[in-house]
Amino acid sequence: MNTFDEDLEDGHNAEREVLNLLKTKYPCAIIIPGLCKEMDIYVPEIHKRYEVKKDFKSKYTGNLVVEIAMYDKPSALMTSKADAWVFVTPTKYAFVERERIKDCIIENNLQYKTFVGNGDTESKDAYLIKEELLLGYAYKIINYG
Repeated sequence: MNTFDEDLEDGHNAEREVLNLLKTKYPCAIIIPGLCKEMDIYVPEIHKRYEVKKDFKSKYTGNLVVEIAMYDKPSALMTSKADAWVFVTPTKYAFVERERIKDCIIENNLQYKTFVGNGDTESKDAYLIKEELLLGYAYKIINYG
C-alpha cells in the first residue's frame, strides 16, 4: 500500500506528464506550484485550466474516482476551477470538461459512495464511475503504453 507521500509524488509525476503533452502545442503551459485546490496546470495561450487525476487502480476496478467531499467539506469536483480534468490511467490520458463530468453523474443518476481511500485518514465522498462510461464524455483521449 502506498503512503500519502508516495501517492502525492505519483500525482506530481502525472502532472508533469500531462504538462509535457500540453507543451507540445502550448509552450507556455505551467504547473501551478504549491497546493492549489482549484487547478494543477494553466495554459495561458488558451486561458484554460486543467486538473490532473491519476487513477491506475481503474485497471483493476474498472472505475474512475471523482471526489466531491472530504473532511465534511466540498472538495475536488465541487471546488475545482479547472475547465477540464485529465484522467491518467495505465493506458490513456482522457480529457473531460468539468461540466461534462457533472453531466455524466446527473444523466446516469449516479450515487456517490463514502469510503476511506488508501493513504487517507478520513473518509471521502466520491463517485466511482465506470471508466468506459466517463470516457464517453471525453473530448480527447490519447492512448499510450
